[in-house]
Amino acid sequence: MWDAEQTHETLLKYLLEESYEYIEAVEDQDRVAMQEELGDLLLQVYFHSRMAEEHPNQPFTIEDVAETVADKLIRRHPHVFGDVKVSSSAEVLENWEALKAEEKGRTSATEGVPLGQPALALASKLLYRAEKFNYDIPVEHPVTIEPGINEDQLGQLLFGILDQAVARGLDAESALRSATKGYIDRIYSFEAAQTAPKSKP
Repeated sequence: MWDAEQTHETLLKYLLEESYEYIEAVEDQDRVAMQEELGDLLLQVYFHSRMAEEHPNQPFTIEDVAETVADKLIRRHPHVFGDVKVSSSAEVLENWEALKAEEKGRTSATEGVPLGQPALALASKLLYRAEKFNYDIPVEHPVTIEPGINEDQLGQLLFGILDQAVARGLDAESALRSATKGYIDRIYSFEAAQTAPKSKP
């Protein structure tokens, strides 16, 4: 009965929850839990695919899902399935991003970035995209990270900033999201300037 009442929308919270549980299992290096949580994630894929079969206009099956991802992996790995030569993993990632942008017809660094994700992940993704698109958009650095800092030290730095924010009643998630939205506006302005017709001297 419960299964029949579900929709793609009502299941989203479970997909997110199972993803976080798998992340926790990986971080704990718990192989048994990893296997279990991957199974739970796979169940979500099957559940959504089964419901998708009943869509009146655009149905698809689990076989369609598998075929789509297989085709995508082949297209985006020409160094494996084609004649393209690469010299590093960084070059593989660059090729992946370029092929992805071409496939999707993307003209903006923001396209395809889920804006509803947590602010830290969103900000990181947008900075990464801007770099890959070779956008020169300066970012203010009120706090400068010393050269040679490692991830543990960075974590302590971020945690210390968060501790001070909490003590002052500031919402760090909201603050970072607001700053990120401002950065998105700057991306749009940069892109508009790049495509604007050049005035004649």
